[in-house]
Amino acid sequence: MVKDLFERIQQNKGPLGKWASQAEGYYVFPKLEGDLGPRMKFHGKDILNWSLNDYLGLANHPEVRKADTEAAAAYGAAYPMGARMMSGHTKYHEQLENELATFVMKEAAYLLNFGYQGMVSIIDALVTKNDIIVYDVDSHACIIDGVRLHMGKRFTYKHNDLESMEKNLQRATKMATETGGGILFITEGVFGMRGQQGKLKEIVAMKEKYNFRLLVDDAHGFGTLGKTGAGAGEEQGCQDGIDVYFSTFAKSMANIGAFVAADKDIIDYLKYNLRSQMFAKALPMIQTIGSLKRLELLRNSSEIKDKLWENVNALQKGLKDRGFNIGDTNTCITPVYLEGSIPEAMVMVNDLRENYGIFLSIVVYPVIPKGIILLRMIPTASHTLGDIEETLSAFEAIREKLVNGTYKEIAAKTTVDVSDER
Repeated sequence: MVKDLFERIQQNKGPLGKWASQAEGYYVFPKLEGDLGPRMKFHGKDILNWSLNDYLGLANHPEVRKADTEAAAAYGAAYPMGARMMSGHTKYHEQLENELATFVMKEAAYLLNFGYQGMVSIIDALVTKNDIIVYDVDSHACIIDGVRLHMGKRFTYKHNDLESMEKNLQRATKMATETGGGILFITEGVFGMRGQQGKLKEIVAMKEKYNFRLLVDDAHGFGTLGKTGAGAGEEQGCQDGIDVYFSTFAKSMANIGAFVAADKDIIDYLKYNLRSQMFAKALPMIQTIGSLKRLELLRNSSEIKDKLWENVNALQKGLKDRGFNIGDTNTCITPVYLEGSIPEAMVMVNDLRENYGIFLSIVVYPVIPKGIILLRMIPTASHTLGDIEETLSAFEAIREKLVNGTYKEIAAKTTVDVSDER
């Protein structure tokens, strides 16, 4: 008997989907209103927002808004119409690629419509069934999905664990010798949940012993790390050792799109083999010209990055001084780890938003282990020291309620399924 395809879906909504009736529109898929920035509105109330990836505050920068507006007026939202390979190529796409390549110290670069689909497609294009992939177990979903397309062998290593990396490189080397393939090592410049930098310098050093190529997803490092903002590789002094450098425009560039940079022969290959780009409409002119302006500001306005790090340091120091656990982040991403169940987390975030006017991202199982609540904050150059003090005071108050059982008591009175909690 053939089952109805939708039967499983209707009976099991998934680990996050099962909370939809209580969470959607508030805890997930929230509707924020007003100009992008630290002060917005949520459910009609003013909130202090720590949940935007607009690190450098470029989303509402007057020069950026002007460039976007002028590009929209000149070209509309559709231009260029068609895939770049067939009919959507322009001098502005080439200019942006050349400037990006120079900025991240690579020979060439290629624009991508979206970061997620771009990374999936890059992995797919770089390897064959004979090649071996070695990647961090905490890799972003776009990397994991790219690896899933791989028809060959892949190994995961423990997060940022050098011993585990080497062990899996040894396994990969043995297998690649048998298959006649090569090895692709994948990590991130900055891990988006914990805020740790990938151990790029140490990984590059392993190339002296093992024959592999290194692909780095630096979505959160580009624009925030390094002397010039060129990312985690520049920060760690090993940019030359990164064979394929990838970043998205959705963070520091406050835009849509992404790019990949490498030696010219590798970029030339990717241009003709990245299926997600070959068969997709070109990046619209609004995003392309807008990104040129953003990159100009990123290169020439170091005071923006300085302000970002002033805020990052003040927030993270303030949290640590008050006894909060922020893990071992060494980037802008600021996680706060607390102990509690998903129902307690829901009550706590509701309290933060409704009574303290603080909006931030909440991360729970299955993204992190059960029993842990991660409050993830993204400080930006647009925040103020006053915003930080207001937030620190609110955090002290909610921690007290979590510890003394107030949130647990409230959660017990709500219709929340806690059968699989703890």
